[in-house]
Amino acid sequence: MGNCETLVVKSGGSGALTEWRCEFDRLAPELDVRDWDDPDVDPDAVSYALVWQPSPGRLAAFRHLRLIISAVAGVDHILADPDLPKHVPIMRMVTPETAERMADFVAMAALALIRQLPELMSAQRDGQWLAGLTGRIAADTTVGIMGLGRLGLHAALRLRAVGFRVAGWSRGRKIVQGVTTYAGPEDLPRFLAESQVLVNLLPDTSETAGIVNSKTIALLPAGASLINVGRGSHIVENALLDALDTHRLSNAIIDVHDVEPLAPSHAFWHHPRIIMTPHIASIASRASRAQLAASAIRAVREGKPVPFLFEPTRGY
Repeated sequence: MGNCETLVVKSGGSGALTEWRCEFDRLAPELDVRDWDDPDVDPDAVSYALVWQPSPGRLAAFRHLRLIISAVAGVDHILADPDLPKHVPIMRMVTPETAERMADFVAMAALALIRQLPELMSAQRDGQWLAGLTGRIAADTTVGIMGLGRLGLHAALRLRAVGFRVAGWSRGRKIVQGVTTYAGPEDLPRFLAESQVLVNLLPDTSETAGIVNSKTIALLPAGASLINVGRGSHIVENALLDALDTHRLSNAIIDVHDVEPLAPSHAFWHHPRIIMTPHIASIASRASRAQLAASAIRAVREGKPVPFLFEPTRGY
């Protein structure tokens, strides 16, 4: 792959560096893999950065940076850097394992919600034997997916295989076998009216911020459920909590949050009808992520197209 170049890593903490090095020693042994905070790193030798929540201003110090690799599928944690070098391309971490893990999580969450798992867990904590919490079956349930990109399509197919009816909504019209599809703002009300379980898998853009609010929730069937695996900024939290407390929504599983980690006092921690997870729905193994990162670095060196590049004009 050419001359030795430096890759700095900020993902998983300093304890994860040994594993990252083992993976890159196998995949790209000529790379000098260093910790993000290593004081001995020469900034001018850094060509690549694999990062999660990079410290503001640090990326700009690497004058010869050729590629920024997000450690996760989203890039908002990188774009938050006010000094981000805009000329450096950013790659999203979308491995085959990422899509598999997301599909598994969404299917698990949908089944958990229709079988009223949040309510059953709350009853267990309270020492209540509520044998009437039997929920409903997948075949009688329509799951609506907001966002039919790579992850959304994979989740849709998994839900179909489980037995759900599936609808999908995206910015542009898409044809997906076995899935009823909707597109654009004009189709959103019809899509929401059909979605007994709403899955948010939208990208983080100015158009999608706050899209799950009191108005959109009101368009869902009474007693609908919510799965948020998109971005925390998509959800107006007070509107969600109000809908749950008034039983407009039955329950929710929330994996992504506006501020992470959640404050200890946040209402999501102890709400009886919310299952909260710490942004783990689609985190792929380090082996899988290192493989994609190594192939992207190889593409940069060989002047070939890099997969899954962030496109600023689209917002994802």
